Amino acid sequence: MPLSASSPGLLANRYVRTILVSNVLLQLGIWVRNFAILLYVADVTNNDPYYVSLISIVEFAPIFVFSMIGGTFADRWRPKRTMVWCDLLSAVSVFVVLAAILFGSWRAVFLATFVSAVLSQFSQPSGMKLFKRHVEPEKLQGVMAMFQTLMAIFMILGPILGTFVYEQWGIEVSVAVMGFMFLASAAVLASLPRDEREHAGRRDGFLRELAAGFRYVGTSRVLLSLGGSFAAAGLAVGLLQPLGIFVAVENLGKDKAFLQWLLAVNGAAMLAGGSLALGLARKIKPALMLILGMTVNAVCTFGIGWSTAVPLTLALQALNGLFFPCIHIGINTIILQQAEEAFVGRVLGTLNPMFMGMMVIGMSCAGPLKSALSLGLIYTAASALFLAGTAALAPALRQSGSRAAASPKAVGG
Repeated sequence: MPLSASSPGLLANRYVRTILVSNVLLQLGIWVRNFAILLYVADVTNNDPYYVSLISIVEFAPIFVFSMIGGTFADRWRPKRTMVWCDLLSAVSVFVVLAAILFGSWRAVFLATFVSAVLSQFSQPSGMKLFKRHVEPEKLQGVMAMFQTLMAIFMILGPILGTFVYEQWGIEVSVAVMGFMFLASAAVLASLPRDEREHAGRRDGFLRELAAGFRYVGTSRVLLSLGGSFAAAGLAVGLLQPLGIFVAVENLGKDKAFLQWLLAVNGAAMLAGGSLALGLARKIKPALMLILGMTVNAVCTFGIGWSTAVPLTLALQALNGLFFPCIHIGINTIILQQAEEAFVGRVLGTLNPMFMGMMVIGMSCAGPLKSALSLGLIYTAASALFLAGTAALAPALRQSGSRAAASPKAVGG
């Protein structure tokens, strides 16, 4: 497997190894949850579009409301303790929801998604802080490549696992699996060394630290350029996300079920792309890796929008998936290298909503635009947005190494 064979030095770090195992457990629980709840709500409501769409709302809304709040608290709190408590509280909420389901309240499933989504806004930046503190700067890109590969694996296996568990054992067992995965993750994270005590001193109030996070991002040309790229890419992704089915039906003349094959090809290529990115991470700067991924994404998006040949569309989907990990790895590596440890949580909390907010705007515009324009023109516009996001990264490419060199020396695991 690429996670182990290609990076023995990275897995020798105790923090990388432990957080990787924790993420495997969390991904198992989250994918079982996502698909079990989707299928359960569809069954109970007879495919009511309001309740089906509500699943996405309760999953993504916390990113807007709690991302910056969670990032600020992550900068204030001890990271290991924060991650353990978040997983424990998620597990408790899941078992409360399970009890509610057993007593007949099916709508409680939305609470399980909402609570774990909120708590993830506190735990994810805490994990990034541990990487910033305990992984050498030159190895951060490789670590991000490993975690991108893990995500790609679960993008392929997750829907299969979630559907299998729900169809075999129902919603009660699916929810219980999620709860036990959170408990197991908390137990794994608890094995990490105790958090280092920070030097005692007067701390600013929460609102002051929140404002300081915005100022910190605003004074960094690299982070500002990354924010501009986030916004452009988010708008493009939002435009494209609802329109995949039209590629299958209108461009290729296939049944809507053909969409699953387009997604499967893309997901399989992403898995291979994780290994490719792991090799590239040793040779090129993260900003260049990000620009490479965005440029290939732009070219493939344009081609998919106009292609009427199944082999060409599948090839473009595969090429797109192959280079997509470069985007994720480049973004996270730049953030970790450029942000001081004390601001990692707030930087993530500022940049992530930029992407999500523009993605929601793009999704809202996709329907009306599809009624007025051809599919090819919309995909061309999305391609242009990806190129605009690439152009916004010029300061990041020029300065990506400057602050990383000033980072404190990391401690190996």
